[in-house]
Amino acid sequence: MADIAIIDYGMGNLRSVHQALHTVAPNASIVVTSDPQEVRQAGRVVFPGQGAMPDCIRELEERGLRETVLNAARTKPFLGICIGLQMLFEHSEEGDVPGLAILPGRVVRFGENLVDSQNNKLKVPHMGWNQVLYGNHPLWDGIDQNSRFYFVHSYYVCPMDEQLVQATSCYPRPFVCAVGRENIFAVQFHPEKSQHAGLKLLENFVNWAPV
Repeated sequence: MADIAIIDYGMGNLRSVHQALHTVAPNASIVVTSDPQEVRQAGRVVFPGQGAMPDCIRELEERGLRETVLNAARTKPFLGICIGLQMLFEHSEEGDVPGLAILPGRVVRFGENLVDSQNNKLKVPHMGWNQVLYGNHPLWDGIDQNSRFYFVHSYYVCPMDEQLVQATSCYPRPFVCAVGRENIFAVQFHPEKSQHAGLKLLENFVNWAPV
């Protein structure tokens, strides 16, 4: 039985996530798996993702992993990363597809003609290092306010329940970049690519005991 299962549905940055988790928890048993039984038996679950939302949903369905993800999100410490955050919500503008509807809200695209405070045009996808302003949650322990994390995305989540919001970033206006509820925590950025701050968040997840 693994301490941590990273769900493999063919769309995640699995190697980097596994390596980062091994760095912060060298003695933990960590598996990258598409086996529902391995996921059910694991102590905690990481749900990464990259690419397009319709492709991710399709691959999850075709590999028979929808119920596995739903069960993990109900029963154990659960970390979503990037598309693994977006898929938790009800609907995405990307491909006009339904998500897993674990959390209430939708996923929307950054607007056109974005400009910064100096009127410089901003590109979509939003790619690079951005400061994160966070609230009160155990996964932020030991991380400086306004630390920079690495983002690559064209869409972001709009939770229906404001109590889900655990952090925001700006591009150029504030957008939600982390959510949490009970045993679930999920982020839009890539902690596995975010150096010290990202590794600290992953370490906090490994040690997290949600009530």
